[in-house]
Amino acid sequence: MAINLKKELNDKQYLAAEQLNGPLLIIAGAGSGKTRMITFRIAHMLEKGIHQSNILALTFTNKAAREMEERVKTLTSKKLTNLTVSTFHAFGVKILKESISQLGYNDNFSIYDQTDKISAIKEAARELNISPDVLDIYEVANLFSSIKTGRIKWTDTNNSFKPLYIEYQEYLFNHNSVDFDDLIILPVKLFTEFSDILKAYQLKYQYIMVDEFQDTSIAQYRLIKELAQKNRNICVVGDDDQSIYSWRGANYQNIVNFETDFPELTEIKLEQNYRSTENILAAANSLISNNTNRKEKELWTGIGHGKSIEIYYPENEMKEADFISEMIKSFHLREKLKYHDFGVLIRTNNLSTLIENSFLAENIPYKVSGGQSFFQRKEIKDIVAYLRVLDNPDDDVNFLRILNTPRRGLGKATLLKIREIAQKKECSLYAGAAELRWDGDSPLSDNIQSSLQEFIDMIEEYKELLKDEEEKKSKVIRNLIEKINYWGYLVVEHQKNEKLAKWKYKNIGIFMELFEKWERNPDNKGKALGTYLNRITLLTRDDDDDGDNGQVNLMTIHASKGLEFEYVFLAGVENNIIPHARAIEENPENIEEERRLFYVAITRAKQKLFMTSCKTRKVRYEIVDTGPSPFLEEIPKELIEFHTPETEVKGEEAVDFFKDMKSKFK
Repeated sequence: MAINLKKELNDKQYLAAEQLNGPLLIIAGAGSGKTRMITFRIAHMLEKGIHQSNILALTFTNKAAREMEERVKTLTSKKLTNLTVSTFHAFGVKILKESISQLGYNDNFSIYDQTDKISAIKEAARELNISPDVLDIYEVANLFSSIKTGRIKWTDTNNSFKPLYIEYQEYLFNHNSVDFDDLIILPVKLFTEFSDILKAYQLKYQYIMVDEFQDTSIAQYRLIKELAQKNRNICVVGDDDQSIYSWRGANYQNIVNFETDFPELTEIKLEQNYRSTENILAAANSLISNNTNRKEKELWTGIGHGKSIEIYYPENEMKEADFISEMIKSFHLREKLKYHDFGVLIRTNNLSTLIENSFLAENIPYKVSGGQSFFQRKEIKDIVAYLRVLDNPDDDVNFLRILNTPRRGLGKATLLKIREIAQKKECSLYAGAAELRWDGDSPLSDNIQSSLQEFIDMIEEYKELLKDEEEKKSKVIRNLIEKINYWGYLVVEHQKNEKLAKWKYKNIGIFMELFEKWERNPDNKGKALGTYLNRITLLTRDDDDDGDNGQVNLMTIHASKGLEFEYVFLAGVENNIIPHARAIEENPENIEEERRLFYVAITRAKQKLFMTSCKTRKVRYEIVDTGPSPFLEEIPKELIEFHTPETEVKGEEAVDFFKDMKSKFK
C-alpha cells in the first residue's frame, strides 16, 4: 500500500520527506517530530525505487538507531536486512572490519573503552620511565582525544606530552587495538589515502541521512562530507539550539560548514512542537532568543496553554530533595501518574546524592542514567579477562590484557617477540607464548623467560581445575585471585589512595558473590564457565537502557536530551550551577551553550515543569548563600508562579489515599 505523505505529515515535514535529491538542511526544533519525518522519508525513498543497500542513516545512540529502523520496517512491512541505520561509531567499525588491514592492523582488532585507554596510557608512560602517578591521566586522555580528532593542535604548552602520545599510539598498534576516536579517524584516513575504498563506499551509499547533526564533531563531519561529495544526496537534521556537547567534540558550526560545502542546499524549518504546552514553549522561546549565534525559529503548538511553570525556593538542598519526593508521591497518588512519567534533571552528577537518599527513604523507585556498568570497572574486567583466557586460551584480546596484569616484567619487548612467533606460525598469541617459554635460543633474559613459563603453567593448571566436575568453579576462581595477588597489585597501583584499592577489591568480592549465586542456581548446574561469560557480555554490550520499569528518571540534563516526561523537576536552578561557574570561567562565551542546556531541560517537559532554587547550599563543607539562576530573568514573569507548600490531606481524600496504598500491597 502506497504511503500518503501529505496525510501523515504536516506541511513542513512533507516538504522535508518528499525531497530526496540534492543536499537538504532541516532545522528541527525540540519535539517537532523529526524521527517521524526521517522514518517517512526513508520509506518514501524505498517506494521511489531507491535500493535499501544504497541508503545510509546515521545517528548517535543505539536506541535511536533501533527505533528508526523498527519504525521503517513497520511502515513498509519489509525486513530490510540491507538497510544501514547505524550510530557513527558502529558505522566506523563496519568500515574498519572491511579495510583496516590496509593500515597494517589485523582484522580481529580490539576496541578500547575509556578504562582500557587509561590503562594503555599508563603502560605507555612506564615504557618512557614516567611514573603514572605524576600525570593527571584523565586530562592526558582528553588531550590525546582532542589532538587525534583535530580539536586542538600541538603547541608550546602541550608539546611535552607528544612523546607519550606517540608511545600510546604505538601501544595501540602493537596490541592490534583502536580507541573510540579511531573509529572515526581511521575511516577518514582510509577515505583520504585510498581513493578506491572511498569510491566503493560512495557507490554503495548514494543517499545519506544524518540525525542530530548539531552533535557531530569535526571528524564525523569530514567522514560524511567525503561520502557525500560525489552524489550530493545528503540530508542533515538538527537543531543548533540543542547543541550541548562541545566538551566532547560536537561542533554546531558544522551547520555553517555544511552551508559552505553544499551551497546548493535547500533549508526547511520544523517549528510545530507535538510535545509541550504553550506555556512551556513560550518560556523556552523567550529564553533561547537571548542567544545571538543561532538560526531564528519560533516553536509553536496546538496543545493549549497548559499548567503554569512553578518555582520553589527551599531553604537548602535537603529541603529541595524532600520537596521533589513529596511532589512525586503526591502526583503519583492523586493523578495516577506512573513513576516513569517523572524526570528529575540536574546540571551535574554531584547534585544527585541527597535526591537519591530522599527517594530511598520514601520508597520511590528510581534509576540514575549514565552510570558506569559494574562489569565495565577495570578490576572486574581484569578478573573476567583471566576467566575468558581460561575458557578460551586463543582469545588474543584478553590474553593481552592479563599478560602483564599484575606486573610480571612481560613488557613491550616480550609482546613483540610473542607476536612475531604467532604471525610466523599462524597461531594465537597464547600458543606463541607457550612456544617461546621453551625456546632455547630466546632473545629474552632468563628472568623474563622464567616469568613467562610461570604464567603459562599457571593458566594450564587452572584450566584443568575448572574442568574438574568435583571442584566448585567459584572456589577455583577465588584461589586464582589470591594466586596472582591482585590485592597486592591494587595496593601498588593506588599507593596514594588505599581507600580506592580497598573499594576495588571489595568490588571483586561482589563479583564473586554474583558468580556463586549463579553457580548455586540448580538450572545452571554443570554449565560451562563460557555460559556465564556470555551472560556478562550480553549484560555489558554497548547499549541503551530501554525499560522504564516504573521508575523515576534521575539524570543530568545532558543525559536527558532526546527524552520527554509528563512532569519534569529541574533541581539546582541557581547561579554558578546553571550557568555552571567553571564553564564560564573557562570561556565567557560558554554562556550560550549553558543557555542551550537550560533550553533542553525546559523542553523535556510535556505537561508540567517545576524548578527548584535553594536559598543556601553546602559547597565544600561550607554553607553558602546562593542566588537564583540569571536565566530565570529571561522567562516572562506571567508564565511562572511561586510554589506554596500544600495543605495536609484530609477527609475523603485521605481515605482514597489509604485505599490506593492498600491496593498496592495486595
